[in-house]
Amino acid sequence: MYNKEVLDNGLRIITSTMPHCRSIGLAILVGAGSCYEKDEEAGISHFAEHLFFKGTSRRPTAKDISQDIEGIGGIINGGTDKELTIYWSKVASPHFSIALDVLSDVLLNSRFDEKELERERGVINEEIKMGLDLPQQRVNALIDELLWPAQPLGREVIGYKETVSSITRKQLLDHLARRYMPNNTVLSVAGGIRHEEAMALIKPLFDGWPTGQLSTGYMTSDEQTKARLRTESRDIEQAHLCLAVHGFSHSHPWRFAVDMLNTALGGGMSSRLFTNIREQKGLAYDIYSYTEHFLQSGTFTVYAGVDPQKMEMAVAALLEELSQIRQGISPGELTRAKELSKGRLHLRLEDSRNVALWYGGQEILLQQILDPDDVIAIVDAISLEELKEVAEQILTEGGLNLAVTGPVKDEEPLRQLLKF
Repeated sequence: MYNKEVLDNGLRIITSTMPHCRSIGLAILVGAGSCYEKDEEAGISHFAEHLFFKGTSRRPTAKDISQDIEGIGGIINGGTDKELTIYWSKVASPHFSIALDVLSDVLLNSRFDEKELERERGVINEEIKMGLDLPQQRVNALIDELLWPAQPLGREVIGYKETVSSITRKQLLDHLARRYMPNNTVLSVAGGIRHEEAMALIKPLFDGWPTGQLSTGYMTSDEQTKARLRTESRDIEQAHLCLAVHGFSHSHPWRFAVDMLNTALGGGMSSRLFTNIREQKGLAYDIYSYTEHFLQSGTFTVYAGVDPQKMEMAVAALLEELSQIRQGISPGELTRAKELSKGRLHLRLEDSRNVALWYGGQEILLQQILDPDDVIAIVDAISLEELKEVAEQILTEGGLNLAVTGPVKDEEPLRQLLKF
């Protein structure tokens, strides 16, 4: 399904040939994200990602970079998360060499021009303001702060106006020196190209990238003994809430079981949350659950947007759903959840970009790759008893976290509800 090769400087290269695919997805994944930042530099990884697209010696402007890809009908973008920064492009197969040249130029030759830095500082501050104005996005930031108080995982990836406004060019270059090195990077290619063809183009561009001494990881703790509540009062039409507990890391043996529990609870229109909270009780339009997995931690979260007058009723209903799922799910629900999970995986991996991210993401985070068939075998083996054991372990009163943004007048009734 894939080939892996490691250059002398430590750069890991993953290729996956998709014989009938007319596109190629190329992703460069760097082990740099908000979790590796100092408190006073919060947002520096995201800031750096923006600046990589602002000009190189060969392509002096952002337009020069984007038009080289869009001029061949391709797509180029980047993204920063808590543990990763990704630079990616997707092009028609004959144009792979151009996409590779552009992304390698961006990664290895960006200028970090002082004028562009100041201009982009303003852009990012506007992005921060936009996030503060979006209650669905804001409540997700609040729940992270509750789950991991005063910890890197609890910080905003984008940073804060105070930190972004003070970051200097020297700090950005120092950050790159700590995290951007070939032995902390994976280059992943998927689509209509063979491994040998890809390597012949990749090696000359990246062989000269000097290796470096990687700095240490980050600390996190899931320790929690009592329920936590955080509200942010706003004069808006809906109350937006996240109800969450700690979950499991990428490498935890129950990682796939909690994903299956999540699918049964809030994955799709036949899930318990959609059927009971939206269809039967009419308490929410937008409602779902999701899991996140990190190197040492994870989360299992329910989101809903509800009428402020019915907020307490909605929270009570959500807690009842969590209480019920602790008792177990039916064989039919488990079958549906398994088939939905497997089907969505197959559909997702028809796209070359998603395949590149699938293999590259596992390699950079875990140094271990599961093929889709490996995951399907794990999913098929999950039992009702295992799901019940997982639910009983994570769904405890002392582990509940509730974040709300909206017209909240009194926290106490919500606090009293946080129990099973």
